Amino acid sequence: MMDETEFWEIVDGTREAAEGDPEEQADLLVERLLQLDPDSVLDFARHFEARYNRAYRWDLWGAAWVMLDGASDDAFDYFRCWLIGQGREVFEGALHDPDSLAELLDEFDEEIDGDGEELGYAADEAYEQLTGVVAPDLGIPGQAGEPEGTPIDFENETVLAERFPQLWDRFRP
Repeated sequence: MMDETEFWEIVDGTREAAEGDPEEQADLLVERLLQLDPDSVLDFARHFEARYNRAYRWDLWGAAWVMLDGASDDAFDYFRCWLIGQGREVFEGALHDPDSLAELLDEFDEEIDGDGEELGYAADEAYEQLTGVVAPDLGIPGQAGEPEGTPIDFENETVLAERFPQLWDRFRP
């Protein structure tokens, strides 16, 4: 069984090797997972999916909205994958206080950051390459129907600026 520490070590190792480029990180993640057995790849997928579902929250969506200057459903999905790719400290910090992302993130390149779509597929891809079949159902609870927490009016800039003062200062100067 892969534990949480091992999961984050793989995430961190691939991010550092990719120098923060999420697409490069996804490629390296597939390569890294191909060194494991299929069951371990599924363990990794469960860790990833559980965190992805945990991040389905209104306040985090609001933070993504400020950082990305708007975030559709899909954009928020890819943002959550990217956030996991940033590692444990950033991920847990963001869940604790989304506005703290303003301090937790060293650099943010709008061209590449905030979109980790490929990261979300890495475990599936590795599993298929290892076994020749599509990954089975992970057997963990799915994402909630609605994000957790209190809905935020993303169209209201005053609300966003008050709710996320640090992010607003950094990303909407």
